[in-house]
Amino acid sequence: MAGSENVLEVSDNNFAQEIEQSQGVSIVDFWAEWCGPCHIIGPVVEQLADEYSGKVKVGKLDVDANPQTALKFNVRSIPSVLFFKDGTHVDTVVGAVPKTALVSALEKHLD
Repeated sequence: MAGSENVLEVSDNNFAQEIEQSQGVSIVDFWAEWCGPCHIIGPVVEQLADEYSGKVKVGKLDVDANPQTALKFNVRSIPSVLFFKDGTHVDTVVGAVPKTALVSALEKHLD
C-alpha cells in the first residue's frame, strides 16, 4: 500500500515498543488488504500523519498479518482507528468515517 513516510507499519512484534511505550498521542489504523472501506480511510489517515507530523505518531496495522494485537484491543470491525495517549488506549473510531470525525477524536487527546 502506498503511503506517507510519516506512517509507521506496526505489527504484533513492534506494537508494544512503538505504541504502548510511546509518550504523547498515537493513532493506529487497523486494516486489511481485502477491506474496501479500509482503502477509503487509509489516505485520510495518511493525511493526518502528514498534517500532525511531529505531534502525533501514526501507524497502520494489517489485522490479517497481526491477529494478536487486533485481538488484544478487541478489534472486531475494520477499519478501526485506535487512539492512544502515553501508551494507553483512550478512544476508537470504527468505520470509514469522514476526516472531520477522526480530527475531532484526535484533537480531544492533544494537550
